[in-house]
Parts: sequence; C-alpha cells; structure tokens
Amino acid sequence: MTTIGLIGSGHIGTAIARRAIEQGHDVVLSNSRGPETLSDLVADLGPRARAATAQEAGEAGDLVVVTVPFKAYLDVPVEPLAGKVVIDTNNYYFERDGRYAELDEGRTSVSEMLAAHLPTSKVVKAFNAIQAAHIVTEGRPAGADDRRALAIAGDDADAKSVVTDLIESFGFDVVDAGPLAEGARFERDKPAYGAELGADSLREALAAG
Repeated sequence: MTTIGLIGSGHIGTAIARRAIEQGHDVVLSNSRGPETLSDLVADLGPRARAATAQEAGEAGDLVVVTVPFKAYLDVPVEPLAGKVVIDTNNYYFERDGRYAELDEGRTSVSEMLAAHLPTSKVVKAFNAIQAAHIVTEGRPAGADDRRALAIAGDDADAKSVVTDLIESFGFDVVDAGPLAEGARFERDKPAYGAELGADSLREALAAG
C-alpha cells in the first residue's frame, strides 16, 4: 500500500485517486481553493481519501501526482516533493494557459519545465494523453486483446519503474517513450495524444510524433 498525494483534484486527479483507492492505496487530495472545498469528493471516495493543502499532500505522498493547469506549475510546492517520484499529467493549452515562447518554439517541453521547478524530484510524464474517465473505465487484465497502452517519459529509470507498476495495476500496458524531453511526443496535436491503442500501435504513433 502506498499513499498517493495529489496536487490538483480536477478530472484527471479525481480519476487517478479513484483508481488508486480501488487498488488499495490511500490518497491525499488538494487543490488551489482549500481542503474544505473537497469534502464532497472525499466523502464520495471513501475512508482511504482525505483532503489537505498542497504542501500537506506533497508531504504525505510516497508518490505525488501534479495535475494542475500548466499555467499554475510554479505554484507547486518544491520542498515536500524533494527526492520523490512525481507524475506530471500536464498539457499546454495556450487558450487557457497563455503563451509560452519556449514551448511554442519547441525549445523545451511541459514536463521539463516542471522538472526545472522541482530540481530535487524525479518527474515522470504520464496520464496526460488519456481522457480522465478512461483511467477508471478502460483498464483491462494483463494479456487482454483490448488492453490499451499509455506512454510515459522520464530521466530516472527507477522512477519510471514505479510509475509503470502503478499504471499496469490500473489495467494498462506501458510504453516508455524515453527521456523526459520525449514526453513532447505524446502531447497535444501529436499522433499519440488521446490515441486509444495497444502497445505496438502506440509505439508507431510515438515514432510518428
């Protein structure tokens, strides 16, 4: 059993929390508006869930999920995430987030920017290219013909192994896209973004990106 801290409790964060609880984990949820605004969600998720501040969720998590709008990534607390595996679910939507020249020009990627903000954490990009509801509904047993694959990217092999184990427990195969910079291959407008594919087909989509 692991405690998963969630910084952000929107659609993706809620879906990850729900699936994690189903797999026997505890979750600590947070958002930008305060723990009291999460009382209905916590009640719905049950006794393995509690609400906290972002700082507290970061401190409590053995594994931490950052799932905030990209424009808020600099608000993610740094110190409580030191040394921890951090899953980054972020996507860059300029219509919501404003323009970032370094992203528009392809000089860096969303997850690399978060990693620069969290220099003592082990950032792995995951769960950004799947509809939130599908995290809960689309998992299948290992070996199933219709088992879907999700891509990850990261610079730390041990951290990627931790995230791979979690994703596989959720009912998905994992395709390692490589270093964190390669996370750009499954971001918005790329062939692998939102693709409902098995592992082999997802590798082809990533290569095309």
